[in-house]
Amino acid sequence: MRLELRETELSTFSQEISHKERFWRCLAMNQKNNLIIGLIIAGVVVMSANVDADPRDFVEGLPNIGIMLQDITEVDSSLFVTAFWSMLETIEMAFIGTVVGVAIALPLSLLAARNLNHKFVYVPVRALLAAIRTFPSILWAILFVIIVGLGPFAGVLAITMYTVGFIAKLQYEAIEAIDADPMDAVGAIGVSKLQLIRFVVLPESASHLLSQILYIFDYNIRQTSILGLVGAGGIGFYIINYIKFFEYGKAAVFMLVVLATVLIIEWVSVRVRDKYIVKSQRGMQVKS
Repeated sequence: MRLELRETELSTFSQEISHKERFWRCLAMNQKNNLIIGLIIAGVVVMSANVDADPRDFVEGLPNIGIMLQDITEVDSSLFVTAFWSMLETIEMAFIGTVVGVAIALPLSLLAARNLNHKFVYVPVRALLAAIRTFPSILWAILFVIIVGLGPFAGVLAITMYTVGFIAKLQYEAIEAIDADPMDAVGAIGVSKLQLIRFVVLPESASHLLSQILYIFDYNIRQTSILGLVGAGGIGFYIINYIKFFEYGKAAVFMLVVLATVLIIEWVSVRVRDKYIVKSQRGMQVKS
């Protein structure tokens, strides 16, 4: 009887120690988290001062929003035809840039994957892709305007370069996330690397690639809309120029067309994801 009481006391004592340890660990963790949050807030305050981010300027500028909204409501309907054709040009630029960019990015992603290549192959390829991603599409557009001149071709090249850097990175990460078991099983029967890529890598990463393409095409539509700022064609050329001369009613026509286009593309993307990507993932779950 005394032995049982002794064991109960020891169990209660160990539980008390465990609770105390958890308490001090949580307290230390909370102190650490509070320190990190405090440093982040201090960093935001200091950096805001460096970039002249004064909330008072925003408050003082609020009345200008009402003036702009009043001008925007005065939509010039005669520009809808021009807006439609310029939006069509924008879609064409984004489509060509996306297709060509994906075509270039796919082989580069295969070369950049660590589970497919030696480090002497994937390291320089990753360095190249990192260099491409360094510049946003607007800077690529400036560069290509200098090279090929003003017009939509410079915009297509800019979108292509951005797509290459973006898709290649996401795709080689998807390839590296492939389960090693099917790759080892296929490799054990002595197939070539090309056969391994064809029968394992591409099918396993196909759903990820489709999702990435849908996202980057939607993104490229919006990016192409602002490349007109540097003379790289697209509907952004009209938007920037009308805003520059404070003709918000005319700019609103083109912005409405952009909004409608983005919503339509989003609707189509959701349908495609539901039909192909979600079904593919469910099928993989059933198999597993």
